[in-house]
Amino acid sequence: MANPQYVTLVITHTLRPNQQQAYEQWLQRIVPIAEQFEGHLGANVIRPVDGGDTYTILIRFDNLDNLYRWTHSPERKALMEEVADLLTGEDRLDIQTGSQFWFTPAQKGVRRPAQWKQFLITLAVIFPSTLLVPWFWRQLLPQLSGTLPGHFLNDATVVALVVYLWMPLLTRVLAGWLKR
Repeated sequence: MANPQYVTLVITHTLRPNQQQAYEQWLQRIVPIAEQFEGHLGANVIRPVDGGDTYTILIRFDNLDNLYRWTHSPERKALMEEVADLLTGEDRLDIQTGSQFWFTPAQKGVRRPAQWKQFLITLAVIFPSTLLVPWFWRQLLPQLSGTLPGHFLNDATVVALVVYLWMPLLTRVLAGWLKR
């Protein structure tokens, strides 16, 4: 039975020394293949910071069944065999529902950021989005202002911006601050 809430596969790969270029080439192949699977909603790659060697890949699916099809597909298994020599160990997988994954530590032993930091980043993303998006749509489609379709358009745009743009960007840019 399908899960009505979207799910995110959080994949953590730690690279062997000097394998970043080969790994980046591998990423260029695997992401488009994952996009072809039913229910795929998008992917984000969080690259290492400060000379690190750990990549975190977030792949969203519309439900657990479609996520399972991807993780157990022959295509993914073949790609994982290809990349195995670039990694220090096996890939670590974690499944998160909804938006929980934004503040999930990429490595075991790394603490989740303080709740007040999670609050500030989330507020910094949501507040301007909920002000600017309705204004934008009001300028473009004034006839929808205050209507149910207008509210849906505003909400869908805010959620898309948060999930696909702002949170991946801010959590990457502020990674050092979040870890302190």
